[in-house]
Amino acid sequence: MFTLTSAAARQIQQAAESSGSAKYALRIAARRDGDGELHCGMGFDEAKDEDTQLDLYGVAVVIAQEHQELLNDTVLDYVELQPGQFNFI
Repeated sequence: MFTLTSAAARQIQQAAESSGSAKYALRIAARRDGDGELHCGMGFDEAKDEDTQLDLYGVAVVIAQEHQELLNDTVLDYVELQPGQFNFI
């Protein structure tokens, strides 16, 4: 199952509010390139009936059926990579 940390949830909630997207869910998607490397993307979107819908730390998360297997056991975090430089990993 896909999860996220409380730090990621706080940042997502702040981004949703500052962008006027608080009424939307966070859509997570994934694909593998030709070398087998996993690439993930995310953005605010409306939930669809066929999506898996999760509530994680108060963040509505949706994942389309075709991305679920690739995102199984994935944890989204928000960390400081270098002093003053934060990013999702």
